[in-house]
Amino acid sequence: MSKITIYEKPTCTTCRQVHTALVESGVDFNAVNYYVEPLSRPKLKELVQKMGIRAAELFRKKEEVYKKLNLAAKEAKLSDDEALDLLVKYPDLLQRPIVEKGSKAILARPAERIKEIL
Repeated sequence: MSKITIYEKPTCTTCRQVHTALVESGVDFNAVNYYVEPLSRPKLKELVQKMGIRAAELFRKKEEVYKKLNLAAKEAKLSDDEALDLLVKYPDLLQRPIVEKGSKAILARPAERIKEIL
Protein backbone atom coordinates (compact mmCIF):
# COMPACT_ATOMS: atom_id res chain seq x y z
CA MET A 1 0.00 0.00 0.00
CA SER A 2 1.36 3.42 -0.95
CA LYS A 3 2.12 5.88 1.78
CA ILE A 4 0.14 9.11 1.86
CA THR A 5 1.88 12.48 1.81
CA ILE A 6 0.12 15.73 2.63
CA TYR A 7 1.67 18.98 1.42
CA GLU A 8 0.37 21.58 3.80
CA LYS A 9 0.67 24.89 5.59
CA PRO A 10 0.07 23.99 9.26
CA THR A 11 -1.70 27.29 10.03
CA CYS A 12 -4.29 26.67 7.28
CA THR A 13 -7.69 25.56 8.62
CA THR A 14 -8.37 23.12 5.77
CA CYS A 15 -4.87 21.64 6.13
CA ARG A 16 -5.47 21.09 9.84
CA GLN A 17 -8.82 19.42 9.11
CA VAL A 18 -7.25 17.04 6.58
CA HIS A 19 -4.31 16.34 8.90
CA THR A 20 -6.73 15.49 11.73
CA ALA A 21 -8.79 13.24 9.42
CA LEU A 22 -5.64 11.34 8.45
CA VAL A 23 -4.59 10.92 12.10
CA GLU A 24 -8.09 9.76 13.08
CA SER A 25 -8.22 7.27 10.20
CA GLY A 26 -5.07 5.65 11.55
CA VAL A 27 -3.20 5.69 8.24
CA ASP A 28 0.53 6.13 8.06
CA PHE A 29 1.37 9.42 6.35
CA ASN A 30 4.04 12.05 5.90
CA ALA A 31 3.24 15.72 6.45
CA VAL A 32 5.31 18.23 4.50
CA ASN A 33 5.14 21.90 5.43
CA TYR A 34 6.01 23.34 2.03
CA TYR A 35 7.04 26.63 3.62
CA VAL A 36 9.79 24.80 5.54
CA GLU A 37 10.51 22.21 2.83
CA PRO A 38 9.71 24.01 -0.45
CA LEU A 39 8.30 21.90 -3.25
CA SER A 40 10.77 21.54 -6.10
CA ARG A 41 9.58 22.39 -9.58
CA PRO A 42 9.85 18.71 -10.71
CA LYS A 43 7.81 17.57 -7.68
CA LEU A 44 5.17 20.22 -8.28
CA LYS A 45 4.98 19.22 -11.95
CA GLU A 46 4.58 15.57 -10.91
CA LEU A 47 1.74 16.48 -8.52
CA VAL A 48 -0.04 18.50 -11.22
CA GLN A 49 0.23 15.55 -13.60
CA LYS A 50 -1.11 13.15 -10.95
CA MET A 51 -4.06 15.49 -10.38
CA GLY A 52 -4.72 15.76 -14.12
CA ILE A 53 -5.12 19.54 -14.03
CA ARG A 54 -3.45 22.64 -15.43
CA ALA A 55 -0.86 24.10 -13.06
CA ALA A 56 -2.70 27.45 -13.04
CA GLU A 57 -5.69 25.71 -11.43
CA LEU A 58 -3.63 25.61 -8.23
CA PHE A 59 -3.53 29.40 -7.92
CA ARG A 60 -5.08 30.88 -4.78
CA LYS A 61 -7.04 33.72 -6.34
CA LYS A 62 -7.55 35.65 -3.10
CA GLU A 63 -3.84 35.94 -2.32
CA GLU A 64 -2.25 39.37 -2.49
CA VAL A 65 0.50 38.13 -4.82
CA TYR A 66 -2.16 36.86 -7.27
CA LYS A 67 -3.63 40.35 -7.42
CA LYS A 68 -0.24 42.07 -7.44
CA LEU A 69 0.93 40.01 -10.42
CA ASN A 70 -2.42 40.62 -12.19
CA LEU A 71 -2.80 36.88 -12.75
CA ALA A 72 -6.55 37.11 -13.29
CA ALA A 73 -5.82 38.76 -16.65
CA LYS A 74 -2.93 36.41 -17.51
CA GLU A 75 -3.97 33.04 -16.08
CA ALA A 76 -5.71 31.64 -19.16
CA LYS A 77 -2.68 32.40 -21.34
CA LEU A 78 -0.07 30.95 -19.00
CA SER A 79 1.59 27.70 -19.98
CA ASP A 80 1.99 25.00 -17.33
CA ASP A 81 5.70 25.79 -17.23
CA GLU A 82 5.04 29.48 -16.54
CA ALA A 83 2.46 28.65 -13.87
CA LEU A 84 4.83 26.16 -12.22
CA ASP A 85 7.57 28.80 -12.13
CA LEU A 86 5.20 31.18 -10.35
CA LEU A 87 4.05 28.53 -7.87
CA VAL A 88 7.64 27.68 -6.97
CA LYS A 89 8.64 31.34 -6.65
CA TYR A 90 5.53 32.35 -4.66
CA PRO A 91 4.41 29.49 -2.37
CA ASP A 92 1.50 31.64 -1.12
CA LEU A 93 -0.07 31.12 -4.56
CA LEU A 94 -0.38 27.36 -4.04
CA GLN A 95 -3.79 25.92 -3.18
CA ARG A 96 -3.59 23.52 -0.25
CA PRO A 97 -3.56 20.88 1.02
CA ILE A 98 -2.37 18.58 -1.72
CA VAL A 99 -2.57 14.91 -0.79
CA GLU A 100 -0.58 12.31 -2.70
CA LYS A 101 -0.87 8.54 -2.64
CA GLY A 102 0.97 6.46 -5.20
CA SER A 103 0.01 7.52 -8.71
CA LYS A 104 -2.81 9.79 -7.53
CA ALA A 105 -2.90 13.25 -6.01
CA ILE A 106 -5.81 15.50 -5.06
CA LEU A 107 -6.38 19.02 -3.88
CA ALA A 108 -8.21 18.27 -0.64
CA ARG A 109 -10.49 21.30 -0.75
CA PRO A 110 -12.95 20.93 0.80
CA ALA A 111 -11.39 18.70 3.46
CA GLU A 112 -13.98 15.95 2.83
CA ARG A 113 -12.21 15.18 -0.46
CA ILE A 114 -9.63 13.27 1.59
CA LYS A 115 -12.05 10.33 1.44
CA GLU A 116 -11.18 9.98 -2.26
CA ILE A 117 -7.65 8.90 -1.39
CA LEU A 118 -8.22 6.88 1.78
